[in-house]
Amino acid sequence: MLRPLACATGLSLVLAAHALAQDAEKGHEDVTLYRVFVGDHDAPKVTAFDLGDPAKRWSFETTGQARLFGIDDGSAIVAVQSDADKVDVIRSGISLHSHGDHSDISIADPAAANGALIGPRPFHLIDHDGKVVINFDRGGYAEILDAHALGEGKIEARRLPQARAHHGYAAPIGDAWVTSVASDAPVEGGAAPKRLGLQQVKEDGTPVGEVQPCTGIHGEAFSGAYLATGCEEGILTVTAGKDGPSFRMLPYPADLPAGESTGTLLGSKAMQVFLGNYGAKGLVVVDPVDEPHFRPIDLPFRRIDFALDPANARFGYVLTEDGTLHQIDVLDGRIAKSARVTEPYSMDGHWNDPRPRLAMAGDEVVMTDPKAGVVRRIAKDTLKEAGTIAVDGAPYNIAVVGGSGVVHEGDGHDHAGHAHSHGDPKIYAGYFEDSQIRDRPLSDYAGDWQSVYPYLRDGTLDPVWRHKAEKGTMDAAGYKAEYETGYRTDVGRITIEGDVVTFYKDGKPTKGHYAYDGRETLTYKKGNRGVRFIFEKTGGDAEAPQFIQFSDHGIAPAKASHYHLYWGNDRAALLKEITNWPTYYPASLKPAQIVGEMMAH
Repeated sequence: MLRPLACATGLSLVLAAHALAQDAEKGHEDVTLYRVFVGDHDAPKVTAFDLGDPAKRWSFETTGQARLFGIDDGSAIVAVQSDADKVDVIRSGISLHSHGDHSDISIADPAAANGALIGPRPFHLIDHDGKVVINFDRGGYAEILDAHALGEGKIEARRLPQARAHHGYAAPIGDAWVTSVASDAPVEGGAAPKRLGLQQVKEDGTPVGEVQPCTGIHGEAFSGAYLATGCEEGILTVTAGKDGPSFRMLPYPADLPAGESTGTLLGSKAMQVFLGNYGAKGLVVVDPVDEPHFRPIDLPFRRIDFALDPANARFGYVLTEDGTLHQIDVLDGRIAKSARVTEPYSMDGHWNDPRPRLAMAGDEVVMTDPKAGVVRRIAKDTLKEAGTIAVDGAPYNIAVVGGSGVVHEGDGHDHAGHAHSHGDPKIYAGYFEDSQIRDRPLSDYAGDWQSVYPYLRDGTLDPVWRHKAEKGTMDAAGYKAEYETGYRTDVGRITIEGDVVTFYKDGKPTKGHYAYDGRETLTYKKGNRGVRFIFEKTGGDAEAPQFIQFSDHGIAPAKASHYHLYWGNDRAALLKEITNWPTYYPASLKPAQIVGEMMAH
């Protein structure tokens, strides 16, 4: 079963209706802005423009043809110029900062960062866990950079050496590192060394453990708790463990065409699943947890480029050489719809010949069309063209950044200070480092709270289940049944004041005095994590539980907007409870506001 993560990335957060209304009353403006960066196929330049106002544009000179990557949630564009031995960085001018119920957006002109990385043939780039890692194929090393610093225009790298120069990659896995490994056998005539597999290493390049076989290793992506990489014999997956990375090979099943393999992978940010290529005319959906691990999708013509939709994890898009764009249903493993969007582009010839490239921008697929000299805007629901934007030269590689957020004018709001706050969508989804966790006081949960279970029972929350079903793995009835178990409780109200927690059952109060008893970090089956903040009773009514454990998707001190509460007399047993999580929202919220809050996540 494909596993949805708790929420999508900051680029695709939906703003709750009541929050927007409040911002409007304050004079704050809700803005949706996507900025497009296009690398030319022939000329050493990058053109940038706002999708909604393409006349507003900027141009940046490079040294060679650039592949473009949006990093740090789109705050920067990294321009990797493999044939020019150079990497440039452009500050995108757009920063999104999540605060849980809404995102703030900061907008400025894009600007080139000072300096560059110089080295022999930079190629693969990984942006994960706050780190950007670029492999220098002919240098025998990878450069590690801080993603947030790049967003601020600071290029400061440290080096991870590899045993031999090769076309590969290095990646962070929890507190450890892995790198691809090449054979040390001699090669002739400038041939590339054979790639053998993946190995754990220290950051100074010292090997740890044995090489994990992955013949011809190529292509990598992260999704949820997993790193996946393509091999001739299957997909090798890696997860972080207490004793270092854990490796698992998923062999290609016998019903896939023999002699083919996966060399390009895309990882979903909202659902633990990968979409990869397989042969010239196929795609494959890869579920790293459950069988069947592979679901092939046959295409009518050879594949040119493909992309995953960050705003709706159910769908991907692939362009085939006949000029047709196909919407891929990732959950069903099939082509959902197709439409002709450009003239044919043959896949015969060199892999780097000028052909269209795809990117996503909210409700649109954005596609370069080098022959026509345009960028095409295609509505992703109908696959009909919404417009074209002329770009000088031969528009080729593309990256799109931006999203929706609230612009605060003149209120002294510190946007930068919130970029990695408790509202960080990655933290909300359960992906964070131990170093980010902090103890929390009971005052974070102070207030008067209402259970949402009655609203589930009377049908008030039915729109939430329908909303989940639109992008999830179950129908509305399935979600309602799951949350019926999760929300179930006979405690309809809780008040917290000072160290006193009062539980109201059938309107009758039971009180306890509570003191902080530490925190526990839990790892769930799908790979994400959560932190329980635990308080132990020090006095009060005998009927009050000995332990209460809060979980609100936060990992550091911050006022809770809602929480899940576990209570009982056995501390250890409570930590094993993951199916029943009574949930409480402020008593001041009306039912419709609670529905809005839930649908915003």
